[in-house]
Amino acid sequence: MDLSQLKGAEGSRSNNFRRGRGHGSGNGKTAGKGHKGQNARSGGGVRPGFEGGQMPLYRRIPKRGFKCRNSKEIVAINLSLLNDVFDEGTVIDIDALKNKGLVSNERDGVKVLGNGELTKKFEVVVDYLSASAKEKIEKAGGSYKALKEKESEKED
Repeated sequence: MDLSQLKGAEGSRSNNFRRGRGHGSGNGKTAGKGHKGQNARSGGGVRPGFEGGQMPLYRRIPKRGFKCRNSKEIVAINLSLLNDVFDEGTVIDIDALKNKGLVSNERDGVKVLGNGELTKKFEVVVDYLSASAKEKIEKAGGSYKALKEKESEKED
């Protein structure tokens, strides 16, 4: 046996059904569309959501609010919380935050905010950092790395 002898399973392949090719085909003349009417016309039928002139459901239901597709859901963590939960010299990344239960789902990113005082030295590796958080981490002798920060912000 070689590739040229391979065949599909019995009944797995059928010819395309050609509508409107005479009454000998079993589906000729009106090609299954009946006589006249909206659905017999070219491009016939109704648009999606049309309910025969009744006010469509999508127009009857009240519209509420707006959700921007481009917005990001960022989880915020304060420095004071990091100071309370972690020991000195710890590398604080998203996995460490998850292990301590401070973040359950990082969504579109984790941002460290500068609220509270920092008395311990940390290495913080998260998606975003506020300017005050960067300042306080450096002041305490630690280091930071923002993974998703824009290039233009890094140059400033």
